[in-house]
Amino acid sequence: MQIFGPMYARAIQWAQHRHAPRLLAGLSFIEAIFFPVPPEVMLAPMSLAQPRRAFWFATLSLVGSLLGALVGYALGHYAFEAVTPLIEWLGWSAKIDAQVTHLRQVVAESPWKAFWLLVLAGFTPIPLKIFTWASGIVGVPLLPFMASMFVGRGKRLYLVAGAIRLGGARAEAALHRWIEPVGWISSVLLVLLVGWIVWKANGG
Repeated sequence: MQIFGPMYARAIQWAQHRHAPRLLAGLSFIEAIFFPVPPEVMLAPMSLAQPRRAFWFATLSLVGSLLGALVGYALGHYAFEAVTPLIEWLGWSAKIDAQVTHLRQVVAESPWKAFWLLVLAGFTPIPLKIFTWASGIVGVPLLPFMASMFVGRGKRLYLVAGAIRLGGARAEAALHRWIEPVGWISSVLLVLLVGWIVWKANGG
């Protein structure tokens, strides 16, 4: 039974709808909570069709993602036990447990270390919803959490919009092919930058 392929195709159809901006914001919202298709699937063709509005579309997607992240955080914080059967059915239990364990260790050291970890989460191909739920379960302070979602998801969305605006159809095709390796490379570079800043701060 195919599930994700039809969802992906439906998101592409939404990008051509006359209410596409609202649908993009809605997709971004639900993707941060439970939906498996990332908003870039809609953002890329919308930006290609209207390049001058690419960054506006990215902003709408970011707002939707931030609101969805808040809901995912709240569900993880207040309603995790009630939705545990659903999480198990979706197959997220192991991933969330792993992130909860890791986040607890990081938050115990410093809430702002959790900020950097979640910034990376917003850019990597790992589903954002895993981190929003795990952050709520652990109780990551809300300010670092929302700041990390803003930076991590924002740079990913604006990178997509900027690439499509500058490169057109060829950029969109390349984006679909290379989004994951580019995401990982950028994440590694960010880790190295953060490591260098910490090293300098400690007198390195």
